[in-house]
Amino acid sequence: MKVIKVKNTAEGGKSAFRILQEEMASGAKTLGLATGSTPLGLYKEMRESALDFSDMVSVNLDEYVGLSADDPNSYAYFMKQHLFTAKPFKTSFLPNGLAADLQAEAQRYEDLIAEHPIDLQILGIGRNGHIGFNEPGTPFDIPTHVVDLTESTIQANSRFFEKAEDVPKQAISMGIASIMKSKIIILMAYGKEKADAVAAAVQGPIRESLPASVLQRHPNVILIVDEEAGAKLL
Repeated sequence: MKVIKVKNTAEGGKSAFRILQEEMASGAKTLGLATGSTPLGLYKEMRESALDFSDMVSVNLDEYVGLSADDPNSYAYFMKQHLFTAKPFKTSFLPNGLAADLQAEAQRYEDLIAEHPIDLQILGIGRNGHIGFNEPGTPFDIPTHVVDLTESTIQANSRFFEKAEDVPKQAISMGIASIMKSKIIILMAYGKEKADAVAAAVQGPIRESLPASVLQRHPNVILIVDEEAGAKLL
């Protein structure tokens, strides 16, 4: 695992963008994208760049169950706001959180990933080591699936909602096996609250109780951390 230490999220976004540029120049066509605050620096660089994404495909990690694509708290809305309106892709895929049959939707999305192999996957990491919505205890071999969100994840996401009871309790997420199929993974982490998870994921034993630790088995992971998030790395 290659580690890049940066001063802040803005510098981290620039570092991730340089890698993205290089991979696109080498023929990358499908990007795996994430939501939340972690990738915002990268998306800012993408929006302000001269790069053309109109021949690219994007595949997002996850979506809340029960929210429509035009709900301001949906991940579809987030992606439009922070990237797609300014830089449209040829096709942008997200799970359908309003699907009548959630299990069938998860399978449909897994099939879609197989049809569009991800060249470069963007990831963040949760304080408990989750990647996507794959919480501790998630089997490493699981494909795209319906997730019952843990109380800690619900609380962490509640800051985006007016009331805590409005936070969705389920999501459809790429599975760990789905993520691991990506050719290159950029894992970004910022802030002291991520330091324990980062150190355990990079240096600790590989175990399902810390999902991000599986990334040690991937042949091409680039970790971008600020000084606080990387403070416990040896």
